[in-house]
Amino acid sequence: MLIGERAGATGTAARALRHYEQAGLITSQRAANGYRVYEARTTVRVRDIRHLVAAGLTLDDVRAFRSCLDGDVVATPPSAQGLRIARERLRVLEARIAAQTEARDRREAQGLMLLTTSAVAMMPS
Repeated sequence: MLIGERAGATGTAARALRHYEQAGLITSQRAANGYRVYEARTTVRVRDIRHLVAAGLTLDDVRAFRSCLDGDVVATPPSAQGLRIARERLRVLEARIAAQTEARDRREAQGLMLLTTSAVAMMPS
């Protein structure tokens, strides 16, 4: 399949496919006219790459999962390096969630204090 067809089959942009190829995660052959031609198995690989990126991994991180990119990336056991990377990304995400939760709770508490102070000030003496 040509790049546009493969992009459509994977729900991604042709630019992303070129980026994945530049990162060494997918490969293509060149037709006589210079167009990129991708094998059918590239569809599964691109979907798995997108799944990992959506989970918070970078393309550098995804390289550690190469051994399971051509199948069910969720069901295939990752390498020790893949597990280490996944745990680190999870730690970072949990820290971000905690920081956002704390900021939200602080804003809510400040809002309640303002509301209470305003209500008390409006009460007849």
